[in-house]
Amino acid sequence: MSSLNFVPAPLAQLPWKILLLVIAIGGFDLFVLYSAAGGSVRRWALSQGIRFVVFLAGAIALSRVRETTWSSLALPAYGVLCVLLVLVELIGAVRGGGQRWLDLGIGFRLQPSELMKPCIVLACAKFYDMLPPNETRRFGAIWPAAILILVPAALVMKQPDLGTALMIVIGGVTVMFLAGVPLRLFIGGGLALAAAVPLAVNFVLHGYQRNRILVFLNPESDPLGIGYHISQSKIAIGSGGIFGKGFLNGTQSHLDYLPEGHTDFALATMMEEWGLVGGVLLIVAFVGIVQWGLAAALQAQSRFARLTAAGLAATIFYYVSINMAMVMGLAPVVGVPLPLISNGGSSQMTFMLCLGILMSIDRANRQTTRW
Repeated sequence: MSSLNFVPAPLAQLPWKILLLVIAIGGFDLFVLYSAAGGSVRRWALSQGIRFVVFLAGAIALSRVRETTWSSLALPAYGVLCVLLVLVELIGAVRGGGQRWLDLGIGFRLQPSELMKPCIVLACAKFYDMLPPNETRRFGAIWPAAILILVPAALVMKQPDLGTALMIVIGGVTVMFLAGVPLRLFIGGGLALAAAVPLAVNFVLHGYQRNRILVFLNPESDPLGIGYHISQSKIAIGSGGIFGKGFLNGTQSHLDYLPEGHTDFALATMMEEWGLVGGVLLIVAFVGIVQWGLAAALQAQSRFARLTAAGLAATIFYYVSINMAMVMGLAPVVGVPLPLISNGGSSQMTFMLCLGILMSIDRANRQTTRW
């Protein structure tokens, strides 16, 4: 008898290849944060490790939730989060210049905008699952989804949090595209958005957000001011070369030249010490996770599950690609952290929530295949 017969069924049904990949990324992050703190465990690595274990256990628990439960909870959860976003505006805690958190007491703060990233995918997937397929190419398939997306995005922009608002919009629009909304409408919307960019830059964005875009267009315009972050990030990445300077041998982060070297710019901290090789291996690991999520979408039996799995896989992809482009100077600095690598519980929680739902859909797929 195979030893696998002694493994409890709930554990045996987990996608262990993906879980081990996630554990490898999370474990590697502890080395990055340990080094970023100058060889200190307590500063960032310990708390990050504890959060990782707790959230991973939560993701495994979520994998046992039925697909039908996610479908029934999608719109109610969306409504609750919209209410919480309004409460953030009214009574939210101010931190780091932004009003984005609800103080729940005993030192715990909730950031509803982070939960909205996967929730907008669920809500849009539920809407298109309810909509008859022959209605998808009509105007009635567009404006309700647009409202679902724009309401939380506007509330998050008010906080202000451009990066999270952008992630909410991209996640929802991705589901619209996957649901079959005609391409010509996306082209028309893209042209309208391009025409509105100058107005948004001058009248909607805050001063620091506008400056970040201007610095992205002209990186050398203010290297010691608003462009300091990206300049130091490029120096850290470039100085790492192919194989890096070696563990604990980074200088940009250790000498505090690189701001936010443990959060938004953790990738630069890592690549200074682990080089291009470390960066490529990290990309390959994330590609493996996204590829698995897309495979789960292709195997899903219901329209809701297909749209949800593909949308969540795309959310993880956007998370990773936007942060990496930002850190390397290929996109404006919009405050999108790198999941599992950047220090902080919000992005880690969002990633694990996406992972848990994807594992739930993957489990349903394998059960259907078995039968």
